[in-house]
Amino acid sequence: MDQLHLLWEYQQADVEADKMEASIKRSPTRQKLVKYRDYLLEQQNVMKRIEGEVFTMSDRLEALKDAVKMTEEQLRSLQSKMENDPPKDSESVQQFLSDVRRFQNNLNAYEQEIKRIRKDAGDRERQQHDVKVRAAKAKAEFDKLKVDYDEEYKEKSKELEVLRAAAAEKAKPISPEFMEKYKTIKLHSVPPLARLFGDQCGGCNMSLPSAVSRKVKAGEFVECETCGRLLIIV
Repeated sequence: MDQLHLLWEYQQADVEADKMEASIKRSPTRQKLVKYRDYLLEQQNVMKRIEGEVFTMSDRLEALKDAVKMTEEQLRSLQSKMENDPPKDSESVQQFLSDVRRFQNNLNAYEQEIKRIRKDAGDRERQQHDVKVRAAKAKAEFDKLKVDYDEEYKEKSKELEVLRAAAAEKAKPISPEFMEKYKTIKLHSVPPLARLFGDQCGGCNMSLPSAVSRKVKAGEFVECETCGRLLIIV
C-alpha cells in the first residue's frame, strides 16, 4: 500500500479520535461546569471590588473623623480666644462670626459625608452577604457536577486512549515526511486528505484542472490548489 493510502487509513482513525476528544470538550456537564466556574470567578472579582471600596471608605472615614476632631478643636480655640480677648470693633466681630460659620459649615459637611459613607458601607455589607450566599450555592452545584463529570471524563478518556492507540498503529508504516505534511495541512484544513470526485476536490468542492486530476489518478503527490488538501482516489 502506498503512502497516500496509508495516510488515508490513518486519517480515518485520527478523525474518530478527534471526534471523541471534541465530544469530551462539548460535554453538557463540562459546559455547565465551565459556566459555574466562570460565575464563581466573577463573584470573587465582585467581592474583591467591594472589599476595595469598603477599604477606601474606611480610610476616608478615619480621615473625616480626624478632620472633625481638628475642626472642633479649632472652633473651641476660637471661642476661647473670643472669651479671653473679645473683638474691639465691628470688623473683628464680623471676622469672628465668619470663622465660626466656616468651621460649622465644615463640620456639617463632614457629618453629612460620614453619614453617607456609613450608609454606603451598610449597602456594601449587604452586597457582600448576597454575593457569599449566591457563591456558596454555585459552589455546591459545581462540586456536585464535578463528581459526575470526573466519572464521565474517566470513561471517555479510556475510549479516547483506545482510539489514539489505534491511530498510532496506523501511523507506524507512514514515513515521517508524509506524516509531517499531514500535520501541517491539518493546521488549516481538516481533514487533511480529500478524495477526488471526477475533477473536483472532495474537501472544498472546487474544480481542478485536468492535468491535476491526471496526476492524482496516476498516484502522484498532489495538493488541491484551493484548500491545500492532499488529493487521493480511494
